[in-house]
Amino acid sequence: MDRMLYVGMSGAKEVLLSQGMNNNNVANVSTTGFREDLAQQRSMSVFGPGHATRAFAMTEKAGVNFSPGPLETTGRPLDMAIKHDGWFAVQSNDGEEAYTRNGNLKITPEGILINGTGLPVLGNAGPISLPPFESVSIGVDGTISVIPLGQAANSLAVVDRIRLVNPPLEEMEKRRDGLFALKNGNEAELDAGVSLIPGSLERSNVSVVEAMVKMITLNRSFEMQVKVMSTAEEVDRSTDVLMRMS
Repeated sequence: MDRMLYVGMSGAKEVLLSQGMNNNNVANVSTTGFREDLAQQRSMSVFGPGHATRAFAMTEKAGVNFSPGPLETTGRPLDMAIKHDGWFAVQSNDGEEAYTRNGNLKITPEGILINGTGLPVLGNAGPISLPPFESVSIGVDGTISVIPLGQAANSLAVVDRIRLVNPPLEEMEKRRDGLFALKNGNEAELDAGVSLIPGSLERSNVSVVEAMVKMITLNRSFEMQVKVMSTAEEVDRSTDVLMRMS
């Protein structure tokens, strides 16, 4: 009965891991630019001395769904969505360059351009810092222009340009903080072909309906694995009774 119990136990454990990934997707349905995590399960033999008489389930992070999310028109001048492919370069909390589709841009009182999660947006020479200004505008190519404080409307000055990149998707991986980076640890090259859509935001590409259906399916799978463990316990108890009667 230990085989049956082991199968049920390992299966229930891996279903919980899959449920955790799915729950994270559901929690980020409203997160700007979020990319859905994908999970898969497969059986693995238990390696060790003797014959391979045991197998266990293993949940793997199969990758990321890179399909674009729906666009929402906000009309806010600092909201930027990337048209088709590409990424914003930001400075992560560990100081490294990372990439995101979150274009909900803001300007701190100190003049630092940040995204919706508070990370500094990178330009040609590091984090973008703006001087005191009357107004600010961002072009479709990421060029940031301002009218300096106290200057006339015709004194438009280019301050910096948002660092926009577009590395091959197969070379990218999702970090634990939800940002993306190149698998080899290098920084992606600037891509002048990436363009922005001002006044718009890209929403999460997670489908609420599909995620909820998957949640129900995983719950039923977990209940089935628990039932297998309960059945193994009942069979073991019945066997013990029969052994005592013999």
